[in-house]
Amino acid sequence: MGADLVGLTVLALLAERDRHPYEMRLLIRQRRKDYAMGSPRSLYRAVERLERAGLIEEAETGREGRRPERTVYRITSEGFESFQDQLGELVSVPLEDHPVFTAAVGLLAQLPPAAAAAALRTRVVLLEGSIAELEAQRAGLGRRLHRLLLLELEYLLALRRTELAWVRQLADDITGGALTWDAEAVRADPGLLVTPEADQGVLP
Repeated sequence: MGADLVGLTVLALLAERDRHPYEMRLLIRQRRKDYAMGSPRSLYRAVERLERAGLIEEAETGREGRRPERTVYRITSEGFESFQDQLGELVSVPLEDHPVFTAAVGLLAQLPPAAAAAALRTRVVLLEGSIAELEAQRAGLGRRLHRLLLLELEYLLALRRTELAWVRQLADDITGGALTWDAEAVRADPGLLVTPEADQGVLP
């Protein structure tokens, strides 16, 4: 089971100070915690789960003017300890994550080499655009935010740049003939991909 990133974010915000869910939603948007920016209901469900688990509790319920009542929550001592443990584990232990692209390149032999290279070239263009956008975000946010709040952007940039270099090289290998295959032959006989004497880069 994957980490409950919405719940973890709620605990992080409440570790700073008591807050109501609406304020947490605003902060998630302001701090660009995209992984936690699902539907409003997902945040409220996370709050309910954490409360049932005894990790957070109601601090007070109040009303401002004509606005509906809002419940302010605080993190419990058990919640803070759990938050610290979860965060430490997520930072220290690499998890087996399988993005869609990982599965797609594992099935690349099903595409003709020319189609595979064309798709990879398209990905190169999109990755370059994504990197430019992330760099612009980091430059803009870096003028007013501490680097600690920009580490997500730094990490995403590192991932995108590494992926770009790998995808570009793979496309070059296919275009240049260092890696080639016959997609129809592979579909007819998948064993071609595991034949010990076959050339590692060239398949019939």
